[in-house]
Order: sequence, then structure tokens, then C-alpha cells
Amino acid sequence: MSIAILPMSAEYGWNPATVGLIQSSFFWGYLLTQIAGGIWADTVGGKRVLGFGVIWWSIATILTPVAAKLGLPYLLVVRAFMGVGEGVAMPAMNNILSKWVPVQERSRSLALVYSGMYLGSVTGLAFSPFLIHQFGWPSVFYSFGSLGTVWLTLWLTKAESSPLEDPTLLPEERKLIVDNCASKEPVKSIPWRLILSKPPVWALISCHFCHNWGTFILLTWMPTYYHQVLKFNLMESGLLSVFPWMTMAISANAGGWIADTLVSRGFSVTNVRKIMQTIGFLGPAFFLTQLKHIDSPTMAVLCMACSQGTDAFSQSGLYSNHQDIAPRYSGVLLGLSNTAGVLAGVLGTAATGHILQHGSWDDVFTISVGLYLVGTVVWNLFSTGEKIID
Repeated sequence: MSIAILPMSAEYGWNPATVGLIQSSFFWGYLLTQIAGGIWADTVGGKRVLGFGVIWWSIATILTPVAAKLGLPYLLVVRAFMGVGEGVAMPAMNNILSKWVPVQERSRSLALVYSGMYLGSVTGLAFSPFLIHQFGWPSVFYSFGSLGTVWLTLWLTKAESSPLEDPTLLPEERKLIVDNCASKEPVKSIPWRLILSKPPVWALISCHFCHNWGTFILLTWMPTYYHQVLKFNLMESGLLSVFPWMTMAISANAGGWIADTLVSRGFSVTNVRKIMQTIGFLGPAFFLTQLKHIDSPTMAVLCMACSQGTDAFSQSGLYSNHQDIAPRYSGVLLGLSNTAGVLAGVLGTAATGHILQHGSWDDVFTISVGLYLVGTVVWNLFSTGEKIID
């Protein structure tokens, strides 16, 4: 959408505020299913929940061009419906990982899985300009929406929510995985009062907000920044937007390997999570502050790539922390913290549109940097890597 919005806004005459509204409408639906998706995944298993989410958002993606032609209200509704499907994905993935991945391999496994999202962004940003140039902007939504049905076929036949449900595993393989995973027993009820009484939970929630404000602004507005400020054309904006996401994919896996290596060598999980997330906050903050001093488009793209690359260390920081502190309820906990993260996406994406009508990109980046600094302080004061909820 971040690429297709450029020709769409030209065709329909949308101003920056309207573009911001459209970009943020995805998060309206995404917000609704975070906690519900976590509860659902923790009680019925991540396989069903993730399968539902993918087919739901694939249908919404295919319907997007039709909705845009019908009018802005229809487009906003379809974008929100797409968010409903995507909202269950991360809680479901977190639930599955907590049952399949041993504790000592948590960071790099989570980073590897999440880097698939970055590579998906790379693919979308790389191919969207070509599709738009050859077949028009609706082809982007038809093409990528159709891929979901292919994925669903493989998912339903190959995946299982836990090793206990996989008939292809040998008994010794199943025992090895189950014995080394923190999450074993199915969840029957959620101890809400206990969860919400823990300071590290609130640290996780607030820091997820601080992190996602800057991340979602870059995700949704980066091609527009390249187009408006750096004066790249549509094709260049799409292709150059690939580099930060490629950097994130590489950095996330490097960070995961570093984090697990530190844990295996005797560093406490708490210290490792704090180190990795501090990099994930202060790295983007530093590189975003440099953008106002840079005139070269090449250096600006490099700065964006470094910002996103250091941001990816968060996969071994706050994104791994749900399974550290509450492995049985990791899906619910991720739903809680990601709800705050989505609120940041809704507010930040919409606010950026309004800021750009009356201010500058420097104002946009200043707010992001401020929240990164707040997140750094809160995380280092209140987070922990120890299990606090059985």
C-alpha cells in the first residue's frame, strides 16, 4: 500500500491528511484483534488462528481496488477489515514458537520467523513499481492477495500448533522439544489481574508503543519521503525502500544469534534483553537525528537503512520478552503489548499526514526520537528476562 498509495492519491486527488487517514485505517482493524487473537491462539492453538488471519487479509487485499473505486468510506472499511486479519498473526506466531522452540534458541528463532515479514516487505516494495508500471496499481492488490491462498494450502497440510499434535515427529524428537520448551500445558483461563499487576508487563506495553511509533511511520511513509523530499520517481522510491527492510532482515538474525550466544555464555536473560532493546531504541534515534543534516539522497537512504537495521535488534529485546516472562500466556501478552503498538501506528501514521500539511519531516522524526528515548529509560528501569507468571 505504501507504494500504491502514490498513484492512487494522484488519481483520486487525496491530500496528505487523507493519505494518512487511509494508511492508518488498516490499524483500526489491526487493533481490534490483538488481544482476541492472543486469547484464541493460547486456547485453540496458533495453526487455526494464523490460517484464518491469512485468508481473511488476502480477501481484503483483493477487494481493495474495488473499494477505492466505490469511494473513500468503502476503502477505509476494507483496509480496516484487512487489519482484522493481520491482527491475529503475531499473537498466533508467538504462541506457536513458545511450543516449538527451546528457550536457549528463542532469540534467533523469533528473529528468523519475523525476518520473513521484512523479506515480504522487500518483495512487495521491489515488485510493486514494476506491476504498477506494467498493469496499473490494482494489479498489486490482486497479485499479492492471491498468494495467500497458495500459502494457506501448504499451511493446513504441513503445520501443527504444537509438537504434541504432529504425527510425523518421532517419539524422541517430540520428547526433546517438549522437555526444552517453557510452554507445555494448554491454557484454560487467563489470569488477567496477575498479568496486569506486574511492572515488567507494563514496561513491555509502554515500550512497544514507543518502538512502533517510529517503525510504523517509516513502514507507511518511507516511499512518500523518498518521492517528496529526495525527489525519486515511483520506481526509484519502491526499489530504494527495499534496502532498509533488507537491512532489518539481516540485522534481526544477527541480533538473534548474538543474544542467544550471550545467554549460552552465562549472561543473564535480563541483561541480554536490555542490551538488545537499548540498541533497538538508541540506534534508530541516532540515525533519524542525522537526516536533518544530510543533503545527499544516497546518504539519506543509507541513514534510513541503518535506522531500520538497528531497530531490528528489538526482535531479541522486547519481542522475545513475552516468552521470557509469561511463556504459557505469550500469545495474550503479545496481544496486549501489540495493542499499544498498534495504537502508536494509528496515531503516528495519521498524525504524520497532519504534520506534513503544516510542518516538516524534521518534526515527524523529532517525535519519533523522543519516544525512542523515553522507551530506553523505561525498558532499562523496569524490564526483566525472568519468568514472572507461571
